[in-house]
Amino acid sequence: MTRKQQPQRTPHPLADTARKTRVFVWVLLSVLIGLGLVWYSVFTLNKPATTSAQPTAVAQLVREDSHRTTLPTTEKAQLVEFVDFECDPCRAAQPLIEELKNEYGDRITFVQRYFPVPAHRNSAAAALAAEAAAQQGKYQQMTIKLFETGTQWGNKQDSQAQLFRSFAQDLGLDLRTYDDSVTADKTKERIKEDIADGTSFGVTDTPTFFLNGQMIPFNTEEQFRGLVAAAAN
Repeated sequence: MTRKQQPQRTPHPLADTARKTRVFVWVLLSVLIGLGLVWYSVFTLNKPATTSAQPTAVAQLVREDSHRTTLPTTEKAQLVEFVDFECDPCRAAQPLIEELKNEYGDRITFVQRYFPVPAHRNSAAAALAAEAAAQQGKYQQMTIKLFETGTQWGNKQDSQAQLFRSFAQDLGLDLRTYDDSVTADKTKERIKEDIADGTSFGVTDTPTFFLNGQMIPFNTEEQFRGLVAAAAN
């Protein structure tokens, strides 16, 4: 006796629609979660630093690897500048800083430290470019180039990383080494260390100057020059 074949049941249209809706929702959630992870990765990689505003015991105003742009035989003072290469006031202050370096560089150690401000879209990338150049002995050449061209690339929303790479090429840097340095964790950590130290010492904006460990105002060129001249004597 043969078993009677059961008739095939046709899914109810509403049940089929509900199943398709559930599948669509799960696929959509998966896509959104994936996009969220990508966004988070990009955001955290491009964020210069997340630091506490509270001073820490390990904070230092000048570290062994800080960029000293003058090396006096007999040091009478230190002038430390926390700088953002996309900062208009920083760019405006540089001609005076160069004059002071020429006048007092044999007595004062001039130090630059990174402090890219998150509101400036390309300030962190500029800091990475400067540090990558520093690793090939061209820190000052790169920072001069960044300041000279600031009106061309500053305040733009699109990435200027390729422009900074062209600066590296103009300076004769090894581009493969430069590319590796820009993306290296140690380069990012080097910049974050400067930001953390600056934050610990009360830096909130740029340029911020410390003369012999004390934060000093930059109200006028005459006033600032007077403070530096007095420290050099």
